[in-house]
Amino acid sequence: MKKILFLLMLASGYCLTAFAQKTPPQAVVAAFNQKFPGVAKADWDKEKNGAWEAEFEQNDVDMSANFSADGKWLETETEIKLTELPASVQAALAGKKVKEAARIQRADGSTVYEAEVKRKDLLFDAAGKILQESKD
Repeated sequence: MKKILFLLMLASGYCLTAFAQKTPPQAVVAAFNQKFPGVAKADWDKEKNGAWEAEFEQNDVDMSANFSADGKWLETETEIKLTELPASVQAALAGKKVKEAARIQRADGSTVYEAEVKRKDLLFDAAGKILQESKD
């Protein structure tokens, strides 16, 4: 009986922890609602770095936005067609099979481009220079 009770308590604790990681602080939700008015549904995840990411759809376009725990907007990623990538980025990707592409607008005003190639995310600047490569 004690083992069953222990397992139930352990499972309950796990569920509560998982739920807590899906519910962003009020400051984050308020900042999201201010930046993206009219978005009815967002799926939230807490990132390893402590930031919160909302995945949502706006005007039939898949998007995600990241916010710090205190509600500061960090960046927005917008899915785009491959043909919408800058010509320099398209040239850098020539001959590669690109699964997805996105434009990332950052809080510092910069814009970078992401392409998923062979389960890796490649980040490019507008000139087509690779800035970062990471596993998807």
